[in-house]
Amino acid sequence: MDVKGTWSSLYWLFCQFELITCSYLMEPWEKVLFYSFNLAVAGLLLYTAYVCAAFHLSSAFQLLCDSLGNQRENALAVVK
Repeated sequence: MDVKGTWSSLYWLFCQFELITCSYLMEPWEKVLFYSFNLAVAGLLLYTAYVCAAFHLSSAFQLLCDSLGNQRENALAVVK
């Protein structure tokens, strides 16, 4: 793996981020606040997506299991 190429690619992406957000014009203390806020928001979004996805997957699995279980019970009730 080319480490030098990876670092230069990451640096290029960071420069693009600075150009898009115009953060290259900020003072250092403003950059710290800006990047801290962005990282906090990104972290909260990832955590929320993780928690909600786990909840939705477990409820969908429970619904699937209940629907499969109820079909068997209904089939047995019809046979009796």
